[in-house]
Amino acid sequence: MNTSDILTQASEIEIHYKSKVRPSERPQITNSKDCAEIFKSIFDFNTIDYKEFFYAMYLNRSNKILGVLQVSSGGVSGTIADPKIIFQGALKLNASVIIVCHNHPSGNLKPSPEDITLSRKLKEGAAILDMAVLDSLIISSAEGYTSLADEGLL
Repeated sequence: MNTSDILTQASEIEIHYKSKVRPSERPQITNSKDCAEIFKSIFDFNTIDYKEFFYAMYLNRSNKILGVLQVSSGGVSGTIADPKIIFQGALKLNASVIIVCHNHPSGNLKPSPEDITLSRKLKEGAAILDMAVLDSLIISSAEGYTSLADEGLL
């Protein structure tokens, strides 16, 4: 098989990203409270107590927000957050930092063993890509939020 045959049988990949926001206008994250407030503004409060959602926020080296991605939407007791999807967003944006967040429809802010395992798995994967997972948050409409980083669980 020659080179031209391979190129006609392989899919072409194109990567494109263009920001509509000037770097000086991007919000900066300085602590978990900032993260929780931004994520709470993104979540739909008509459904936050109904089913679970998982989001990823991507930051540059100055902790300024590049973008936010809804990774998954699930049911009452969980949602599947695929690390490959989370890292695709980070790579597309050339992000240096990732912060993840999901809600617990029950209002219980205690992280489950699965929450802790996924957060640590993301942190390990990010390190291989020379990125950092700064925090993993659990939010509720009425009870506030829990930061796994603040709790020493990340």
